[in-house]
Amino acid sequence: MSNHDTGHEASNEITTREPGVLPDRFEDPGHPEHHDRMGDLDPKANKRAERQVVFLFATSVLATIGFLIAYFALPPGPDAGSMRTSNLALGLGLAISLLGIGLAAVHWAKALMNDHEKSEERHLQQSDPETRAGAVEALKEGAADSAIGRRGVLQGAMISALALFPLAIIVPIVGNVGGDWNVSKFRHTLWKKGTRLATDPTNRPIKASDVTIGSVFHVIPYDLEKAAHPLDEKAKAVVLLVRLDPSVLKESEEKKSWSYNGIVAYSKICTHVGCPVALYEQQTHHLLCPCHQSTFDVSDGAKVVFGPAKRPLPQLPITVDDEGYLIAQSDFNEPVGPSYWERLTK
Repeated sequence: MSNHDTGHEASNEITTREPGVLPDRFEDPGHPEHHDRMGDLDPKANKRAERQVVFLFATSVLATIGFLIAYFALPPGPDAGSMRTSNLALGLGLAISLLGIGLAAVHWAKALMNDHEKSEERHLQQSDPETRAGAVEALKEGAADSAIGRRGVLQGAMISALALFPLAIIVPIVGNVGGDWNVSKFRHTLWKKGTRLATDPTNRPIKASDVTIGSVFHVIPYDLEKAAHPLDEKAKAVVLLVRLDPSVLKESEEKKSWSYNGIVAYSKICTHVGCPVALYEQQTHHLLCPCHQSTFDVSDGAKVVFGPAKRPLPQLPITVDDEGYLIAQSDFNEPVGPSYWERLTK
């Protein structure tokens, strides 16, 4: 009975308190009860944790060495398989190298360093010289607590991992010095006067009569596979072909001859970061990039109507040959894809 009454009185106290009124201060609950770790009580467990940290640093060292070996032994070749193998080896080496350093640092802090909770009064951000001196002392205390001076093997493993890892970044950079920096190749594609438009990937030439209003074709230059580097050339030359009602096309005087009976062709390479732009919405005539949602209006020169892209998609001038097949009038009149430091419009 008394318990029930006590609860009832507490309930009344809560209900009669003014709404929105909070106490000026809350009672400090203090730190939870500290529980010693196994490594704090058992020297063997402490030594085992140290070996685990050394193992993680050693794993990082081996992964960095593996990255460097893969960089020189598995360069990407002209085919997709070699590129896939090279990227996989480099990616795994870099990931494991970083993961080893990160896990070693975390395990070191959680298993070997002091885990007693501490708290201090919160003060204004501005600090006086005494406070700064105290901070320096705290850093020194932390360094002493890590016992790095007394753990020679651990110290060597950490230094080796941290010293070797930058090579995974520096070597590829240095390796590219003196490489092919001819950016003029980005200004031109395989398209030239008379090149037939073909379906991707079947390489079937496209007749204008095959393209109905509202239809979309993914297009490559005919006989693309005969190029010296077909994958590289395809990455620049891919095109999206769309046929619209000529009455909805908004064309400048300069570009009126670039389409054929409502058929327009635009680069599929987004002018933001180069993703494939291939999601066409028939009712709005909008073309969407799936990476960052840049949206282009196909009926109005592929101008940007939404998203981070800053330039319209380059248009491929097209016409038909004597047999009715769609052909290019020329290459693109500007570089395709995202902007780069030496981009020119011609």
